[in-house]
Amino acid sequence: MVFRRKMRFSRTMLAAGLLGAQYASLIGCTRHPASTAPVSKPAVTVVTLHPSRVSLTTELPGRVSAYRIAEVRPQVNGVLQKRLFTEGDLVIEGQQLYQIYSAPYQAALSSAEATLARARAAAEVSRLTAERYKALVEVHAVSRQDYDNAVATLQQAQADVASGEAAVRTAAINLAYTKVYSPISGRTSRSSVTEGALVTANQPSSLVTVTQLDPVYVDVTQPTTTLVRLKRELASGQVRSAGGNKAPTNLFLEDGSAYEHPGSLQFSEVTVDQGTGSVTLRAIFPNPNDLLLPGMFVHATIEEGVREGAILAPQQGITHAPDGTATALVVSADDKVQKRLVQLDRAIGDQWVVTGGLAAGDRLIVAGLQKVKPGVPVTVSNSTATVSGSATVAHVAR
Repeated sequence: MVFRRKMRFSRTMLAAGLLGAQYASLIGCTRHPASTAPVSKPAVTVVTLHPSRVSLTTELPGRVSAYRIAEVRPQVNGVLQKRLFTEGDLVIEGQQLYQIYSAPYQAALSSAEATLARARAAAEVSRLTAERYKALVEVHAVSRQDYDNAVATLQQAQADVASGEAAVRTAAINLAYTKVYSPISGRTSRSSVTEGALVTANQPSSLVTVTQLDPVYVDVTQPTTTLVRLKRELASGQVRSAGGNKAPTNLFLEDGSAYEHPGSLQFSEVTVDQGTGSVTLRAIFPNPNDLLLPGMFVHATIEEGVREGAILAPQQGITHAPDGTATALVVSADDKVQKRLVQLDRAIGDQWVVTGGLAAGDRLIVAGLQKVKPGVPVTVSNSTATVSGSATVAHVAR
């Protein structure tokens, strides 16, 4: 009995000793000194900013309109005898398009010419009579009254001649109107009449429409806010004029492709549309292949001016807060991160035009923004897409 109690006591003491040894081992581990290995700096990629010469353009939606449109109508009544063109063909100015039955007008001209000849013959008789009476009245062979009557008859005959000449001209004009000519060069529409149709002078419906498609107009609208801002920048010298109302203009088709022929701005309206608050601009473009058709929707880019010394910042380096505030992170001379509040003017492709907060020579962080915060030292690598000072074209959507 006593032996068993001693055995249990010995086992208890042994277990307590083992637990104490494990506890001491754990305490020793926790008190082991921490590692002193150095912490690496986060790596960022920067773009060095340089002043650039920026050509400012405005991209505006618009529609193509024909340079000239002529609605051909008859000037005399008659039956259409011939159509002398193929629908859709290109015709030149002065080319005959239709022939109206001309026999009645030819007869009217012949009648007017005969009446004129009779009036000229009567005028010649009156002239000879007046000349004879003039000599006789001087020797009192005829009365003064007879001479005055002869002179009056001559004047009436001369008036009949003038009237006959006018009638001949009118008849000749009407005869010429039986041939319907194209007033301009262009492409014809479908004909609204065929041979045998009765046409009337100055009828409401046209016989055919001729449209000149080379060149063509492109009418676009510009918001007055943009127009006012541009004028202020020109007045302050921030932007240099691109050449007034003859500014170069490029065109993009509805599928996004660029039109190969450049155009020029012709004029700007002097009044503002009260419904849209915009001003209409008209540009002219060559159209040798008839690619541009009236009514086609396009986008025109109009060169507004040139901004010298503009600072361009890549968009991936600019952060916008929910309230619209724009910020940027730059690397200082001692390779530490600094936060800047920036003011932006407009987007130019994948870059912003910066008007405040950044200057030439600043190193803007464009990669690694999530790993840094202001005041943290960083390891810097330069981006291969460094913004240069070369000329840049700005396509600005309005």
